[in-house]
Amino acid sequence: MTSTTETGFDRPLIFTLPAEDARGRVVRLGPVLDTILSAHTYPKVAEKVLAEALVLTALLGSTLKEPTSQLTVQAQTQNGPISLLVCDYVAGQLRGYLSFDAEALTAAGPEPTLFGLFGKGYLALTFDHGATKERYQGVVPLEGSSIAEAAEQYFRQSEQVPTVVRMATVHDAGRGCIAGGVLVQQLPMGEAGGERLDVQAERRNADDAWDHVAAIAETITANELTDAELGLEALVWHLYHDEEEVRVYQGESLSRGCRCDPAYLASVIARFPAEDRADMVNETGSIMIDCAFCSRQFAIDPEQVPVGH
Repeated sequence: MTSTTETGFDRPLIFTLPAEDARGRVVRLGPVLDTILSAHTYPKVAEKVLAEALVLTALLGSTLKEPTSQLTVQAQTQNGPISLLVCDYVAGQLRGYLSFDAEALTAAGPEPTLFGLFGKGYLALTFDHGATKERYQGVVPLEGSSIAEAAEQYFRQSEQVPTVVRMATVHDAGRGCIAGGVLVQQLPMGEAGGERLDVQAERRNADDAWDHVAAIAETITANELTDAELGLEALVWHLYHDEEEVRVYQGESLSRGCRCDPAYLASVIARFPAEDRADMVNETGSIMIDCAFCSRQFAIDPEQVPVGH
């Protein structure tokens, strides 16, 4: 494996292990994560689970091929301290927020399980493909101790793809909140890999190779995922340097991508009937829009709303 630059914050690194029919992605969020979190005042427990969800969104969102495609990660319940968590990814733009009951969240303790955070909730992953307009959604119960465990369950149940997911967060005095994650998967039969001769023998060999790859992925530490001084290429090399071949390439740079600029909001308002738009106007003559993602208010001039949409 060769690399002229080391990937650090806010850019996923994609890697493949051709001889083992496996692939993976690793990301470390820093400034982008701090920007998203700073829009709200979250308790540490809420901040941690949102950071993990944003890592998962970055890992999976970087698999999208079309720039207009979108991934949405949503966790929702009706009887937990966190009532809603939602993150999405479009063309390298990442955003997320959560709603919570502060008193109930404090009562849940410093290290609650997912059930302690969400009660009887679910994790939904929705892929909207821009070119084809097709939508695919997978839903699994929010079970286990972390978002990473829930994601592994999603891949087992909805995708039937053996997957290892590991995540970690840390608060650095000089850098703020840092969150990292790795996702490693076995390639489905028929995808890029070695020569195909005997199907049963091939499956046995593939399963043995996957067990080896997965066992190595499970050794990754929280410190490695969040160490600002450790490049992602070096991290992947540390894990898989004994393999026959490791191919890596950098994904798209990530940014905080709230799409709540006035022009976009005006175009959304334009989709409503004229009588509904009139009802939205307040006593100052503006239409006020609250953005939950960036915690900002926008005053839209009704005269600036495009007509005929």
